[in-house]
Amino acid sequence: MKLTDFLNNYNPRVLSKPYVIAEAGVNHEGSMELAKRLIDEAAQGGADAIKFQTYKAETIASKDSPYYWDITKEPTRSQFELFKKYDKFWKKEYEELAKYCEKAGIEFMSTPFDVESATFLNELMPVFKISSSDITNLPFIEYQCSFGKPIILSTGAAYKWEVMQAVETIEKHGNQLCLMHCVLNYPTMDENANLGMIKDMIRLFPDAVPGYSDHTLPKDMHTLEVATLLGAVVLEKHFTHDKSLPGNDHYHAMDMHDLKHFRERIDRTFGLLGTFEMKALESEAPARANARRSLVAARDIPEGKVIEMADLTWKRPASGISPRDIHQVLGKKAAKNIGEDEVMKWNFLQF
Repeated sequence: MKLTDFLNNYNPRVLSKPYVIAEAGVNHEGSMELAKRLIDEAAQGGADAIKFQTYKAETIASKDSPYYWDITKEPTRSQFELFKKYDKFWKKEYEELAKYCEKAGIEFMSTPFDVESATFLNELMPVFKISSSDITNLPFIEYQCSFGKPIILSTGAAYKWEVMQAVETIEKHGNQLCLMHCVLNYPTMDENANLGMIKDMIRLFPDAVPGYSDHTLPKDMHTLEVATLLGAVVLEKHFTHDKSLPGNDHYHAMDMHDLKHFRERIDRTFGLLGTFEMKALESEAPARANARRSLVAARDIPEGKVIEMADLTWKRPASGISPRDIHQVLGKKAAKNIGEDEVMKWNFLQF
């Protein structure tokens, strides 16, 4: 299903299988061949979309911008220097990747980090993804809203009032909104994931489609499963072809095998969840017939006797009069001799 259709069909009263975005970011490291491999593997793993990041170092960070990541994994100590390593793709490259995604059967997305990239990406993708880092960049949010497309907004490191301000800005323009719980630690330790915030986000912003952008280590992919059960229906997680590679976003990303594992887990989970409507199941019919009880004669009841409580007990199976109807039996006369331990039937009574 296309993301726009998924957002339009969102029903907050029904828990649904998630739309999964494989966040490739710049893990292509400037290689078109590698970018296409990431697309293929994301599609094979079961992602609904793959998302890149589009920026130029000169427009995203000043030359003295300090690092904020684990330098034992990514030793670059300047944001500008890191971004400069990976800002090789621009309009022509993303046009090629968007076409490749179409052939691979996966939706193309990329997060723009400046006005120029937002402008040309508008022609290539159905929605705009706004990074947590731009949640206070209201003029840039407004510019992306001006295209009239749905907005996916991550909320990492934001105070509640900052999220409210960004949401009000988007709502003012009338764009459909997907709000993503996110924690800006790379990686996010399990004890810092705070998935419970998803419930508060849903409470505070009932008109937004809830989602989750995950930076925890993939391990068994349980984090995304819990987020889904809490109501997040759009999931985003960094994606790589090789988790052992040093630097950038490889070390906390999932790969194709993790993604397949998650899809298997979530399919099994939803198999366990089954229906969201309270009802008796067809598979329970034998239990209904045999594990429930009927009214049973506690002693011999001669024909014509007025039936009283001492004449009755209740035993399995449920092939006779239900105990819930006992008051319709009491005070009636027996239409025949009823033997002790005989299951009571309606035709045993005089009406």
